[in-house]
Order: sequence, then C-alpha cells, then structure tokens
Amino acid sequence: MKKAIKKPIIRKIGTIECNNIVETTPIVFNGRLYRFEAVRRKSFFAGNAQANWSELKDPPCLHFVDVRTNTPTPFFAENHTFGFPWTEDGVMYVVTGASPSWGSDTLHFFRSTDLENWELYAELHLPNWAIYNMNIAKMGDEYTLMIEISAPAEECGPKPFTFRFLKSKDLTNWELTPSECVFQKDRYSGSPALYTLEGDEHFYVGYLEQYPNARYANSLARSKDLIHWEYSPVNPVLMYDEYEDKKIASPFLTPEDRARIEAAEDINNSDMELCEFLGRTIIYYSWGDQKGTEFLAEACYEGSMKEFLQGFFE
Repeated sequence: MKKAIKKPIIRKIGTIECNNIVETTPIVFNGRLYRFEAVRRKSFFAGNAQANWSELKDPPCLHFVDVRTNTPTPFFAENHTFGFPWTEDGVMYVVTGASPSWGSDTLHFFRSTDLENWELYAELHLPNWAIYNMNIAKMGDEYTLMIEISAPAEECGPKPFTFRFLKSKDLTNWELTPSECVFQKDRYSGSPALYTLEGDEHFYVGYLEQYPNARYANSLARSKDLIHWEYSPVNPVLMYDEYEDKKIASPFLTPEDRARIEAAEDINNSDMELCEFLGRTIIYYSWGDQKGTEFLAEACYEGSMKEFLQGFFE
C-alpha cells in the first residue's frame, strides 16, 4: 500500500502590507533577504490606502524592499507592469512587461549589481500575445521562462489564463518552446510560479485554482517535460482563512490599515512566491476579494524549499 502523503505544514504569519501590492517575490541578494514588488507610486500615499488597484492611474514601476530594515530601493522600469527577479553571480536580473497596462506583447530585461543603477539589456517581442506575470528557473545550464498569457487563443485555449514556456542559455536570447509545452489550457490558471530543485528532474509550477462561487487558492503541479503534468494530491497549498490571513504581522501598519484589514472580504489566496533563507522557506502571498482590493501576507515553512515542494508529491 502506498504511503499517504503528509502535507507540509505552513505557518501563516499575517498581513505585512495594505496598499494593494500583489505581485511580489522574496529573493536573497548579497546575503540579504529582499522583497521584489510591482507597484504604483500613488498606492504609498495615505490618502490612497483605501483605493482599488484599478483606481490608481499613475504609471506602474518596480522596486525592491530590504526585508530586515523595510527600506525600499529607488523605483525603476517606469511604465512597466508585472515582473520577476533572478539573481546569479552577483547580478540581479529582472524581466517585466514593457507596457503600463496589463497584457503586454513585449518583455524587457534589466540587470543591476547594486539595485539602484539598472541597464535595459534585452527585449523579447511576441506580436499579438498578451503577457501578464512571468517567472524564471534554471535546470543545468538552461533557463526556462514561464509566461502567463491570455492571447493568442491558439496558444492559451478558451479559458485563459494559461502558462507557456521559453528557453535560453544566457538570459538574453529566448526561444519559444513548442505549443505542446503548456500548462492547463482547459481551465483558468493564474499567479504563476516556477521552481527547479537540485537533483530533481521536475519543474514545479505554482498556480491559482478557481473554485465554485469565485473562490481561489494556490496549488502545485509538476512536470519533467512541460507537457505532461502531475497535480499534487494534497492541493491546495494555501487556502484563504480569514482569521489567519488577517493577523497583523508588521509594526508599520497604521490603525487605518488595520481597520481596513478587519473589514475586508477574504475569498482568495493567490500569487504565492517562495525562496529559501537561513534554512526556512519564505512565502509571500496575496489575499482579498480578487477584484482589486488585495493585501500582502507572509507565511513560512520550517525547512528547505526542496522538502517543501517535494512534500506535496512524495
């Protein structure tokens, strides 16, 4: 008899930001833990704390936050939407959509050694595609770029969003994989995350599963070829929980922030991103109404990312 899978235990720490920041990624750079954020400047003003993301009409941009000191780096990549950081050999790389609106057909690639001075070093244009979130992972000497798309229809299927994949040897020149390399064309998929593990042939994909009555939760699947997918038998990974999600986990949240958190609708855990730091798996995720009023929360797993990801399948 096959042994039952013991689902990894996640500890939800609580809400850390209240300004409609959704797309975030934890990443370690030069020994420090940072949080990469796709932001709108107006969301940081107290007068806009109650605003829906779609109501903030200023240009989107990117920055990093030093988690220990809560100190942000300067904004960069103005008029760019969504993004993902990748670091290697003392260089931080960022891929982002080259448009102030969602669904860009062009990706820009930036790099920096100090998180302050950025070089736009590459561009990828996919005419008539609509690209949203993106992720990068590396297996051997090859990089894989995963993109979340809603067009063209022949690539994403009838129920976007869908994930497609590109390959590169140098983080500069990217080649689109065959159309059969796709994740979940038959139903909604959002909030993409992509991971590889040393000594493991699988690509692990985090995604958002839609449940009845417009409810959403983070889940996991994996594949060796980006064609045939194995879903975790103990999905979902993160399920919305009003008590756990609304815990206050930052001293920087104001009384007004805390009142907004208490009154908010919670039908969603999305945009889960992971990294390993000091032997612990750091987890950021978004909760809210999945309609533009969202909150950033933190969770953790007391163990390595390898233990965490494999633990949902083995």
